[in-house]
Amino acid sequence: MSAVLTSEQIHQFKEDGFCIVKNAIPQELIERLRVECQRFIKEKDDEMDRKGVEVDEINHKGKRYFIALRYKDSKTMQDLIFGKEMEQITRDILGNDVFLFLEQYVVKAADKGMTFSWHQDSGYLDFEHKPYLSIWCPLDDVNEENGTVYLLPYKDAGTKKRINHVLQEGTNDKIGYFGNNPGIPAILKAGDVALFSSTCFHRSGSNTTNKSRRVLLIQYSAEPILKSNGAPLYWAEPFIKEGKNVNVYV
Repeated sequence: MSAVLTSEQIHQFKEDGFCIVKNAIPQELIERLRVECQRFIKEKDDEMDRKGVEVDEINHKGKRYFIALRYKDSKTMQDLIFGKEMEQITRDILGNDVFLFLEQYVVKAADKGMTFSWHQDSGYLDFEHKPYLSIWCPLDDVNEENGTVYLLPYKDAGTKKRINHVLQEGTNDKIGYFGNNPGIPAILKAGDVALFSSTCFHRSGSNTTNKSRRVLLIQYSAEPILKSNGAPLYWAEPFIKEGKNVNVYV
């Protein structure tokens, strides 16, 4: 199925800060991404064992994982990140110039209560920048029981802009919304994706099931996101230039 967005989806993204695309990723590629996810979890566990820690930044061993900056070690990840599905989606949202900014596996282990608090992805950057695109790709069917993402429309958040966040002790989460709105849960099949702006507030609940909830989060920008010294914050990998796929991994 083509992943080109409809005009209604593009309108919702602009108005609410998010939209859903069904059947965006082929099932064969989903299976390969699951294998890679398990490989990277084992590597992260081994790393924490060597350090003698149970918590490493926002990773909590056996509970919650954020495994980033690994696509260069994975042909499977490259096939998705720079493939035709992501090319079509990113061009529709960001335009004719697109850069890979960040990719990370986000995993909630089975029967664990770890949640992730209300935040904007831009809230984790402590400097002004042009909003970027987050593509949330579940590798398992997701729902309210296993910790899916909840999205807060711009009108309910009261802003489309990045705001300063507060660091939560114990989890190292950053929090930027303290209202009572529960948000809209993304009920998705593996292969569906949720698109949201880096200024769209979102959170996720705990995984109360007996299976892990695995997601690959990919973030793209319309221009390189740079630190004050001019170096890329994470990646600034060219993907689309003047409407053409120019990535070396294709």
